[in-house]
Amino acid sequence: MKMKLRKFLLLFLPLTFVAPILLCTDTLQFYFPSSTSGDEFVEDVSAFELSVPLKEPLGTSYTGASSGEITRITRQLTEDSTEDGTENSSHLSRGSNKQSLDGNAIRQVIDNVHKTQVVTGKGASNKIESRETVGIENKEIQSLHSDGTTEKSSARKEMKHLNGLREKVNTRTEKQNEQTVLPDARLRLLKDQLMQGRIYLSLPATRNNAQFIKELRLRIKEVRRALGDAANDSELPKNAQEKLKAMEQTLLKGKQIQNDCAAMIKRLRAMLHLSEEQLRVQKKQALFLTHLTAKTMPKGLHCLPLRLSTEYFLLNSSQMHFPDKEILDDPKLYHYALFSDNILAAAVVVNSTITHAEDPSKHVFHIVTDRLNYAAMNMWFIANPPSKATIQVQNVEEFTWFNSSYSPILRQLGSSSTNYYFKGRRAESDSSFRYRNPKYLSIMNHLRFYLPQIFPKLDKVLFLDDDIVVQKDLTGLWSIGLKGKVIGVVETCGESFHRFDRYLNFSNLIISKSFDPRACGWAFGMNIFDLDEWRKQNITEAYHKWQHLNRDRLLWKLGTLPPGLITFQNHTYALEKSWHVLGLGYNPNIPQKDIERAAVIHYNGNLKPWLEIAIPKFRNYWANFVDYDQLYLRECNITP
Repeated sequence: MKMKLRKFLLLFLPLTFVAPILLCTDTLQFYFPSSTSGDEFVEDVSAFELSVPLKEPLGTSYTGASSGEITRITRQLTEDSTEDGTENSSHLSRGSNKQSLDGNAIRQVIDNVHKTQVVTGKGASNKIESRETVGIENKEIQSLHSDGTTEKSSARKEMKHLNGLREKVNTRTEKQNEQTVLPDARLRLLKDQLMQGRIYLSLPATRNNAQFIKELRLRIKEVRRALGDAANDSELPKNAQEKLKAMEQTLLKGKQIQNDCAAMIKRLRAMLHLSEEQLRVQKKQALFLTHLTAKTMPKGLHCLPLRLSTEYFLLNSSQMHFPDKEILDDPKLYHYALFSDNILAAAVVVNSTITHAEDPSKHVFHIVTDRLNYAAMNMWFIANPPSKATIQVQNVEEFTWFNSSYSPILRQLGSSSTNYYFKGRRAESDSSFRYRNPKYLSIMNHLRFYLPQIFPKLDKVLFLDDDIVVQKDLTGLWSIGLKGKVIGVVETCGESFHRFDRYLNFSNLIISKSFDPRACGWAFGMNIFDLDEWRKQNITEAYHKWQHLNRDRLLWKLGTLPPGLITFQNHTYALEKSWHVLGLGYNPNIPQKDIERAAVIHYNGNLKPWLEIAIPKFRNYWANFVDYDQLYLRECNITP
């Protein structure tokens, strides 16, 4: 009985192998009815399972990967590729086939990546090439889905393309390495050798070796001679390479004698501190010389008023006066106030204004100067009359009302306390040399606070500094309504240092209680004044009040801008910035477009355009309005 049962079971045993095959075949035919062969079946299954392309793990770099990292990447890629195949238990057979195919593709990717790492070098180029390799292999895997084929010919083409990319990356890397060579390397190396030589000269161990010191000094002299004034390698002499090699051999000897790194570092630090100290001294000296140049008069400009004064006193009395005196107080005309003792600067202001005026006959220039330059200023405009415009030259000492009993600033300038500017304790502690400039002691600089007294019959006047150049017609300023304000200004608070705390002493309670330290500053130089409003609001008396409070120089140090900011606080009307562009006397970085569209450009600062220290690229804006062929200029040797 048992034998019969065993035979019966043996008969059904083949069916256990055949039945699953038939069952799977029917199921796959349901999904792939067009498959007719074993090979096509395998290809279709592969295409179906690889419908989701493999993705490179984020943040993974294949460059310089170790074998452990390669294994980890392979495992991660395999898990990603089999993720979809394990979701449905009904697709187990297809998943097993897919995994075998994917394993081959993934292994090919990893092998190619590893080969790429071996072929390429180190650094950023390796990362780029590895990423390109992975990208190409990903494309190759994706092509399995798009084309449904893995022909060997396409694989060979991809590999050829990959090899071509490798060669390109290697070539690019070599070129980058060539480009990273520092320019003027030989010049730099000679300078480095010179520094090393100086160090060895100062070290105790090498100083005791007389023969080495003698040789080193000779080499240093040769290197210095080779360097000369060379600024690049092309300017070095032909024997520079020989000097370099000879110096290198000598330095090697010094290294053998003294190889103490600590001593070398100590000496380098000492040299660095010495260099910094020398640089600080040089900067301070350059600053002093700049301010000294700014407050001195060039020889030609000193000659000019002497020459003009001589000619003026040779004129007849009838020739010493300007015509059209009857229109000097006509309020319907355009009146300019110019206070200057610089004849050439005043001439440029007048010439540039008239050149751009639509109707020069309606413009009146009121020039106030001191006694020393009064005759010369008159003679200049008599010899060079402006086209149809009217000129008036006045002597400040003829203003009888302008005296020390009326003006507190005159009392301060005439008192012994004036030594504050030069010998006072605060002046000595101040590191800025500009506060020693005599222009701050000039009466001419303070006349702008007395415009209603100087022009009692005028209701509006345009104040101009003598270091400006006019580039457009300014008559539009008279048509601007100041809306009850006294002065029209261009604000300068676009720059952080042009605010009230820059000019006023906010540690003083009077200042701190009255003003905002971050209030917007502005500048004198081109300002339209409503003299009627000035008189109504009694601005001059406010100016006197603040000057009395500052008699000990505790509110501000000096100059006219700090008292101007205080006096005209809440009385200013902001003009468009294009009316007045400042900084040409200290800032070489002013945008060209700002200068070209400006109505007035201002050389405020020490680098005035009539000085040799002027900023070269800005000088021509001023020089264009100077006739250097004029007789008096040629006699005084004033040239561009």
